[in-house]
Parts: sequence; structure tokens; C-alpha cells
Amino acid sequence: MLEAAGVEFDVASPQIDEAALKAAALLTDDLAAGLAHAKALSVSEGRSGDWVIGSDSVVEVQGRLFDKPADRSQAAEHLQFFSGKTIQLTSAVALARENAVDWTHAETATLQVRPLSEDFIAFYLDREWPAVSHCVGVFRLEGPGVQLFERIDGDHFTILGMPLLPLLGALRERGLLPS
Repeated sequence: MLEAAGVEFDVASPQIDEAALKAAALLTDDLAAGLAHAKALSVSEGRSGDWVIGSDSVVEVQGRLFDKPADRSQAAEHLQFFSGKTIQLTSAVALARENAVDWTHAETATLQVRPLSEDFIAFYLDREWPAVSHCVGVFRLEGPGVQLFERIDGDHFTILGMPLLPLLGALRERGLLPS
């Protein structure tokens, strides 16, 4: 998304304990924002003057949080659970600099999953596995994953994994992008 938007960046992996943060969170929007915050802060340590973007997404269905599937079998289990239900997908982004988070933003999208047959789930995973193994909701909206839904409410970029428009605004406010 950043590349397509014309934002120059480097990639670095944060060193955080996601399991501990997930265990401590009370609300999904707090969790997504907390993970984005922790990732940005982790990478900003030791990077004097650099602005760091951290982001994360959280999927909740009927009060249950879902992680990325460990394997294809678990992906099928997730899809079976999602069938006919509503996914609350919260994505958050944070900006950090000099070991401090300067800005955080979270948005939630609602995705109504249509009833999914076992045959469709197998067909879908035949086409999309392992590409969706890195997706917390087991879908890529920009691909065949769009077939999972009968209704989608929310920002497109939030669903893709990061509230991009608010981030671009924050980057412009800080003089990192031309206004």
C-alpha cells in the first residue's frame, strides 16, 4: 500500500511479544492500536531521527479473536466458523520517532460472511493457499477472498490491513509528504 501511494520506506521487523499484548488487551481496537504502537516503538529504538510506521490488524468474530492460521486445516476451521457470521476487522497504524509514539489511529470494518459450504471452502483454499496463510481473516479482498462476503462496511485500506488515508494525512502534517 505504501509503495502504491508513493511513500518511500524500508522494512524492519519489530521485536515484541504479541501474545502478551493480546492477553492484556480488553477491546479489539485497543489491541490493534497497542500492537501497532508496540511495533513502531520497537523499531524506532536506536533509529535516531527516523520516523517509523507500525501497523497491525485484529479479527474478532462473536467475541473470539483469531490469529493467522497455522496451517491449511486451521484456515478451513476459521472459514467454517466465519460462515454466516460478521467479522469485525480492526486495523491500526502508529508513527514513532526517537523512541516515542507520536500518533496512532485505528479503524474497524464490518464484513458479513455469506454461508460457506465445505466444497466452497476447499475450492477457495485450493486457489488461495498458501497466500492467505499470512492473513488474519484468511482472505485477500483484492483477490478471490471477496467471494466470502455478502456485505462489507468500512474503509477499503483498513480492510487491506492499514488505515492508509489517515496515515498519509499524518505524514503530510509532519512534513514527510508534500501537502
